[in-house]
Amino acid sequence: MSIFLFIDESGIDQNESPYEVLAGVSVDARRLWDLIVAIGKAEESYFGQRISEGALELKGKKLLKRKTFRLAEQMPQFGASARKRRTRDCLEKGKQGLPPTRDELTALAQTKVAFVKRALTLCAEYRVHAFASIVPRDAPRPESSFLRKDYSYLFERFFYFLENEHPREVGVVVFDELERSRCHILHDQMSLYFKDTATGMQRAMRILPEPFFVHSELTTAVQLADLVAYLIVWGLRFGPMNEPRRKELEALVRLVEDLRYRTTREDRSGDTWTIWSFTYIPNLRPETERT
Repeated sequence: MSIFLFIDESGIDQNESPYEVLAGVSVDARRLWDLIVAIGKAEESYFGQRISEGALELKGKKLLKRKTFRLAEQMPQFGASARKRRTRDCLEKGKQGLPPTRDELTALAQTKVAFVKRALTLCAEYRVHAFASIVPRDAPRPESSFLRKDYSYLFERFFYFLENEHPREVGVVVFDELERSRCHILHDQMSLYFKDTATGMQRAMRILPEPFFVHSELTTAVQLADLVAYLIVWGLRFGPMNEPRRKELEALVRLVEDLRYRTTREDRSGDTWTIWSFTYIPNLRPETERT
C-alpha cells in the first residue's frame, strides 16, 4: 500500500501574506476514503448540505478570513440545531440571490469555524500528519533551476516519516494542479533531484519521484492541505517567525500543531537532535549561490 502526501500552497501571491507556506498532509491509502467520507458527512452535518460540490472548495481564505470571525462574534453562539437551520437558510438564500438575515450570517460564520475545527479533529482521528516548509516573504530566491529548498525540505521530512513509521510503504506525492508551465517545471526539477543528486536518489527508494497533479476542487485531501497552509501562514509562530499573527485562529492552530510529526536523528559523534515536520527556511538559495 501507499502513503499519500497531498500538497498545497498558501501566501505565494506575496501581497498581504506574511509568509509563504508549502504544506502537505499524509494519509494512509487504507484510511483515505474513510477520511473523505467523514469530511463529507461533517459538511452535511454542519452546513445542512455539501459546500464543496462542483467548483466550490474548502479553502482557508474562504472559511477563515477575518470577516468570518467578526460575523461569528457579533451574536452569542447558537446551539447546534439552530445554527445548522440558519446556516442552511443562509446558503439557500445565497443561491436565490436573496438577502440573508443577521442571524443567518452569524450562524454561517459560526458554522465555518466549527466545521474547520471538526475537519482538523477528523485528521487526527484518521492519523493524518502535517508537513510544512515556511518561507518569509523577503527570503532570497534561487537563480538556478534546481528544486527549491522548501520542496526538498518537505520531501526530507516526509522521507523521515516513511522511514520511521511506514518502512514497507511507498510515498506518493500529489500536488494541486498549477498552471501547465509550472507543472512541467516542477515535474522536471523533481526528476533531476531524485535522479541526479545523492540525497534525492536515497529518498527515491521511499518516495515515488514522479508526482501526480490533481484539481483541488475534486480532491478533498488537497483542500485539507490548503486549510493547514492557511492556518500556518496567519496563525502559527515559532523560532524566528516574528510577523504578527491572527489571535482569533489560535484554537485552530493548536489543532494543526497536534498534526506535526516529530523524530530524532543521530550524527556521527553520537549526538541526537529533534526534527519536526514543520521547518522555517529563511533563504531559498542553494549553497553554491549563497557562497
